[in-house]
Amino acid sequence: MASKSGKTGSLVAVLKGGLSAEREVSLVSGRECAAALREAGYQVVEVEAGPDLAARLAEIKPDCVFNALHGRWGEDGCVQGLLEWMRIPYTHSGLLASALAMDKQRSKDVFRAAGLPVLDSVLAARDTVRKTHVLQPPYVVKPNNEGSSVGVYIVHEAANSPPQLSDDMPETVMVETYAPGRELTCAVLGDRALAVTDIITSGWYDYHAKYSVGGSRHEVPAQIPAEITAACFDYALRAHRALGCRGLSRTDFRWDEMRGLAGLILLETNTQPGMTPTSLAPEQAAHLGISFPELCAWIVEDASCNR
Repeated sequence: MASKSGKTGSLVAVLKGGLSAEREVSLVSGRECAAALREAGYQVVEVEAGPDLAARLAEIKPDCVFNALHGRWGEDGCVQGLLEWMRIPYTHSGLLASALAMDKQRSKDVFRAAGLPVLDSVLAARDTVRKTHVLQPPYVVKPNNEGSSVGVYIVHEAANSPPQLSDDMPETVMVETYAPGRELTCAVLGDRALAVTDIITSGWYDYHAKYSVGGSRHEVPAQIPAEITAACFDYALRAHRALGCRGLSRTDFRWDEMRGLAGLILLETNTQPGMTPTSLAPEQAAHLGISFPELCAWIVEDASCNR
């Protein structure tokens, strides 16, 4: 870790909460990470991120910031830019990678350039999407810069009318071809793909399925053909590198098993995956014998600036 001491015993400020739609998830991630880091031997201060964040950090003078924020302002380059300015080492990806990954359309451009399979999509005005089918159904409508399946609409093939998006949706949204199949995900830690998880739900893997008890079941490792596991590893590593990610990331896929390898599609890369002991990336680490405190400590030791 690029800090004053570089060892356990360092003072780590864990950022949590924030102002995004994913605030509640971040509060849980932050609490769990703080507990794990204390168990690993670090001094920890939990900081709820708000307008006074710079002043709070200047007062605390941490050796490192553990970024447990999710969603806008916390994982889109905003906080990363502040920490670069203050020259405080921080965890996870840097400013550019964070901003790229959070912008779904621009990250797709990066993935296409790297030869990775992605879905066709367009950006369209919210009011236009309400009036007409921008793409041929089935398709998905979602914010271009939110995570955790916030604000996702599925327009089925038999839909007679376009979706009536809520006024809470951004003025510009992404409209994306619908990809059938299984929900797979693969985490990358540094330069290593960890495992593939098969996310099993009774319906769409939405916010409720992700965070409610019993909303989904995780099968680690996924019971899928070896060539699909290998492809997920390859695509996740290439996506991580193409965006310029650092530390821990997680790449999500849809796989239409009827089409074999051709049915594997990269959906997006998350630079701030959920961080509780039962979240997807920590579950994969645990499958490989890496405990949650060990994982959090590894992430802290990997922290730096100017990346």
